[in-house]
Amino acid sequence: MHDLLPAGSSHGNFFARFAGRVTAWSGTTLAFCLALGTVVVWALTGPIFQYSETWQLVINTSTTIITFLMVFLIQRAQNKDSLVLHLKLNELIAAHKGASNRLINAQDFSEEEIHLLHRYFTKLAEMARQEHNLGRTHSVEEAEENHETKLQAGHQPR
Repeated sequence: MHDLLPAGSSHGNFFARFAGRVTAWSGTTLAFCLALGTVVVWALTGPIFQYSETWQLVINTSTTIITFLMVFLIQRAQNKDSLVLHLKLNELIAAHKGASNRLINAQDFSEEEIHLLHRYFTKLAEMARQEHNLGRTHSVEEAEENHETKLQAGHQPR
């Protein structure tokens, strides 16, 4: 299993730790208070600088640069979180005897395939609703077989 894990570079690991720390810190109360304080100080200095274009440019440029950089850091963290979540779900699907392996790596499916699976699971949910037992089956195929069996049993004389 360890052979499957990438060795990684020291630069990549440093950036991963840095990005993780910055994104975690940016969501704290302290970070919000610091940002709010910066805006308040900037607003209070307006009269001192006579609300000049330079005074306005300072806040506009600062917030634009910070926002620009944070977008990439937050997206990196989001990508990692999303990948980890997919891996955990794939592990659960692969480990569960009754689960359909067709959903492993579903994040890589085309939109058409995702919509097709959504229709299957919508059909499964409707069949379960009709049976008044949401946990009875675990696949569309079994649900269809059970449904057909019930229909045939209901139409045959006893």
